Amino acid sequence: MKKLEPLFFLIVFFLLFGSLGYVMGTPNMLNTLMNTAYSLLIETVFYIMGITVLSGALGKILVEFGVVGVLEKILRPLMKPFWNLPGVAALGGVLTFLSDNPAIITLANDKNFSKYFKKYQLISITNFGTAFGMGLVVIVFMAGRGFASAAIIGLVGAVMGSIISTRIAQRMILKEKPDFDQYVVPSKVAEDEIKNESVEVKEQSLFLRILNSLLDGGKSGVNLGLAIIPGVLIISTFVMMLTFGPGEEGYTGAAYEGIALLPAIAEKLDFIFEWLFGFTNPELVAFPMTSLGAVGAALGLIPKFQASGLIDGNAIAVFTAMGMCWSGYLSTHTAMLDSLGYRELTSKAIIAHTIGGLCAGIIAHWLFVLVGLF
Repeated sequence: MKKLEPLFFLIVFFLLFGSLGYVMGTPNMLNTLMNTAYSLLIETVFYIMGITVLSGALGKILVEFGVVGVLEKILRPLMKPFWNLPGVAALGGVLTFLSDNPAIITLANDKNFSKYFKKYQLISITNFGTAFGMGLVVIVFMAGRGFASAAIIGLVGAVMGSIISTRIAQRMILKEKPDFDQYVVPSKVAEDEIKNESVEVKEQSLFLRILNSLLDGGKSGVNLGLAIIPGVLIISTFVMMLTFGPGEEGYTGAAYEGIALLPAIAEKLDFIFEWLFGFTNPELVAFPMTSLGAVGAALGLIPKFQASGLIDGNAIAVFTAMGMCWSGYLSTHTAMLDSLGYRELTSKAIIAHTIGGLCAGIIAHWLFVLVGLF
């Protein structure tokens, strides 16, 4: 089978780009690829990076002055009845909301955190944490486009989706591994890890604490902003070429031209998307599809959608819910579960999270409809 992989790859590659080149013309296709990537970099990526720097600084200063600890204490009583997780899991939700999915794994590998969990709960925390990944960035981005109230409705949808995803994952894991209904035996971790963070705190002045927090948080925001560049430029460019059609003057090689394949497919299932998510334009399915791989890349679609008059408050609510809940889980779940040592349960976590994300979008749509009645 390995020997046939190059052949399969070449067939798919030439079919894909051959089809694009045939419809658009090869020179136009290549120009559109480069112009779309450049436009996304200048108009979208740097805007998102600005948000990640500011939100990173905010997140760090909230940690430095204990606000995250207070939030964790407030949310702790909700964890057991809704997510069937120990109270300390709330900290993971807050941290992933302020940063990204991998933050939950950093916590899960800490023996002082994982000792509160049963095995099946610790595995399901990948679903719980992923549902809040880049949440602050997504909400601030949507609010910046003029849809703050719709983004809040989407946040509620994402929370509901996270509950569904986490609970389904737990049931599936326990069904296959009944013996996982026991507490985790923490692995031997160096005691110095936790001490190192508090050593520096000593007697710094208030000004220095604020300054260091803002700069360190901003630096982490830059790293996050840089990390989303490949996803936005590669995935979004490709998705846009499959989403939008030719310009008013036909194919000219300008940015955001394409063959409109996704809308043609979605149009066949239009009644399903309209009832479930309230989508009035088939092009809108591109956002949740892109969120499967990277929510940062999906955000790159919003400015073009808005400029084309395709989105409304309902679409933003659904985008926020599904973008937050999925937040690129297809590209992170395997690595996250592998780092926990439970790679064999990846498929179950992914199935549960697929269902949770779909439910998040449906709930956000009908919540938006309900709110609109008042």
